[in-house]
Amino acid sequence: MVREIVHDPIILARRSAPAAMEDIPAADDLMETLLANKERCVGMAANMIGVSRRIIVFQDGDKYAEMFNPEIIASKDPYDAEEGCLSLDGTRKTKRYKSIKVRWQTRAFRTRVKNFTGWTAQIIQHEIDHTNGILI
Repeated sequence: MVREIVHDPIILARRSAPAAMEDIPAADDLMETLLANKERCVGMAANMIGVSRRIIVFQDGDKYAEMFNPEIIASKDPYDAEEGCLSLDGTRKTKRYKSIKVRWQTRAFRTRVKNFTGWTAQIIQHEIDHTNGILI
């Protein structure tokens, strides 16, 4: 189900709780909401649809991916970026990394680790910031 986008910075600034198996329907709604907004959005975190769980979905090249409980475990090559957000007006400056290593769980809650670079890495960093209550 496509959900309404949350714009309240007080809600968005809350750190999300770990996701569990019962949060899979929320992940499905999150992906549907991202796809409904794909003309203006490349990634979303669950708190953007009012679900305070550590779930992100994002565009990865020509496909879409989801992560439960993602965390960046390594990063290198920092750079300055300017980003917009579907939940907030305008753009903001932030520091990002060209290369990140992420540990997350699949929807079967199997742990995965993978390196991401470039634009996909930037999207993932933005969405993980959302799960940590960091407004960008």
